[in-house]
Amino acid sequence: MLIVKRTNSYYLTALTIAVAVSLVFFVGCTKEPEWKAVNDGLIAEHNIQPRVRDDIVETGIESNLQPGAIKNISSLPETEIAPGAKGHIYWGKGNLVNWMTLEPGAEIKRETLQNERIMIVMKGSVEQLINGSNVKMIAIEAVPIDGTHGSCPRKDFVYLEKGSENAVKAGSEGAEILEVYWPVRLDYMEKAGAKKVPSSVTTGTYPIKPSIEPNKVFDYYDVQFTELVPGANSRLIAGKGAQLSLLRMDPGAVFAHHNHPEEQIMIVLRGSTDEVILDGKSIMKEGDILLLPSGMVHGGTIHELGCDILDVFWPPRPDYNTNMEKKLKGFHQMIPEDSKVELVADGAVEGPGLTFTEGPSWLNGKLYFSSMHFGQDWSGDPKRSSLVEMDPDGTYRHISHGKMQTNGTMPLENGNLAVCDMFGHRVIEMTTSGRIVRTLASKYNGKSLDGPNDLVIDAKGGIYFTDPQFTPDAEKNQPGRCVYYRKPNGTVIRVIEPNDFAMPNGVILSPDGKILYINNTYDDEAWWNVDSDKDNWIWAYDVNDDGTLSNGRKFMELYLTPDVLNRKGKSTSADGMTIDEIGHVYVATQIGLQIFCPQSGALLGIINFPVMPVSCCFGGDDMKTLYATCFDKVYSIKTNMKGVVFPLK
Repeated sequence: MLIVKRTNSYYLTALTIAVAVSLVFFVGCTKEPEWKAVNDGLIAEHNIQPRVRDDIVETGIESNLQPGAIKNISSLPETEIAPGAKGHIYWGKGNLVNWMTLEPGAEIKRETLQNERIMIVMKGSVEQLINGSNVKMIAIEAVPIDGTHGSCPRKDFVYLEKGSENAVKAGSEGAEILEVYWPVRLDYMEKAGAKKVPSSVTTGTYPIKPSIEPNKVFDYYDVQFTELVPGANSRLIAGKGAQLSLLRMDPGAVFAHHNHPEEQIMIVLRGSTDEVILDGKSIMKEGDILLLPSGMVHGGTIHELGCDILDVFWPPRPDYNTNMEKKLKGFHQMIPEDSKVELVADGAVEGPGLTFTEGPSWLNGKLYFSSMHFGQDWSGDPKRSSLVEMDPDGTYRHISHGKMQTNGTMPLENGNLAVCDMFGHRVIEMTTSGRIVRTLASKYNGKSLDGPNDLVIDAKGGIYFTDPQFTPDAEKNQPGRCVYYRKPNGTVIRVIEPNDFAMPNGVILSPDGKILYINNTYDDEAWWNVDSDKDNWIWAYDVNDDGTLSNGRKFMELYLTPDVLNRKGKSTSADGMTIDEIGHVYVATQIGLQIFCPQSGALLGIINFPVMPVSCCFGGDDMKTLYATCFDKVYSIKTNMKGVVFPLK
């Protein structure tokens, strides 16, 4: 693709600042690029105030990509790296990217790296040499969630510094890996058939420290998102000279015309975008690659399915690094940097067994939750459902088994539990030994409830509970999916009208009891019989003195996974929620435990679990341990936050 240049004399009189900046961008070049005049005009037209830096050197490397021209990775020749290992390789002046496929058992022999290397396992598994030992690194694909399967995706990655010993061997199923090298790896250039390969590369030094510890395996999904522009969030991984920006962009997100002194090589991983390149616009789809040299004006508007992109920057961008450090500082104020997700109980192999754990609450030094025992098709079985009591060491027992399809739980003032008996169409009071004391709510307007799901108790003893009608009854008792309030005198009123939410599920009160938060599990799905305007948001409502709600508003936007975006759905699988004394809201979703700011509704971070979290609560002697019930497992993580004790005081 050729770059089309404007001939309008307007661009011949670009602002002095554009010319000055261009000189900084292109210092060291013996010949100005042919697109410079157009670029200078665009800088003036869009009033771009570029960043400048004086530490970018001329490396002597000539890219195998044409600046500003889109090509698909499939059009690059496959390069044999070693027997059974082939890669699609592309590079700019600073970084070389290798998307490599390894056949089962294929090996990259031991070598001493002359470049720093960031490697992500995209599919399969490998044995990676790290500090003299082989370490298994894996990728797990996201699988459709059902009543018994909820494993989360995983992609292991590692950063190796120059001088490290490197060797790779693919597992029995083979592997696909992504490698990024800085500086450009010259022997790989030769393998890929480059016509001009210099004998050495000028590297330069840059002020940013690596964002990750070398020689240690991490899960890509543990990397926190950093907002770049509204609707565009990135997981940033940086070495000394290479910076990977794994970018997730919402449908309709916009990058305005801009430029930067760093070279950028981008590839679309999913979805598509209208990419602005100088004064033109082109669609970029999955597998499309684009080299944006230092200073080139560009932008983009994301299509309706959203877009995932890998950008590789050279040198690492200090502005991105600053944003990342700010985001991490806020996250680690809540979740200590050394805190790790710990497996507390594995109901698949320990104790009497757990299946689809739900609705946890902390009471008198123990965790109580439901083992709902859904089938793969989401069919419940009250005869196999249990209410569970668990000690802090993970030892657990069924205190009620085979009597009801329990779901959400919440402590009562008298030391008992309020429990949603979902298939029994009621909310009950139960002792911690499993004895049913009484029915708290079973009817509204003279008719049975359908399926109470989750609940929260206010300071008056009133109970808010959701009823998404997630029951096997062919005919429902109520006209739609609702939220109810049981007043302290026992009267049940409806506070969210039928089908205002496609599936109201998790519910929690603010620490002062003045705001009720409600999430929406499914929406805009062909297989769900209700669509609503609640979409992938947590909604906030002001709580009135009589328990009714007012001033409903979108407050916290939950992330959608790629499979949901691809089908144009709005489902987050949002379920149970909890809250700390500051008011941060914690929401169990398909992508992990999302944490939100109570003032702005902004996403503060995501806690990644090996298995999808279904619900969560605070516990422990100091109420600073966050517990997550995850299908047949229970996990915990230490926090700096103290959870709210319910019922509210």
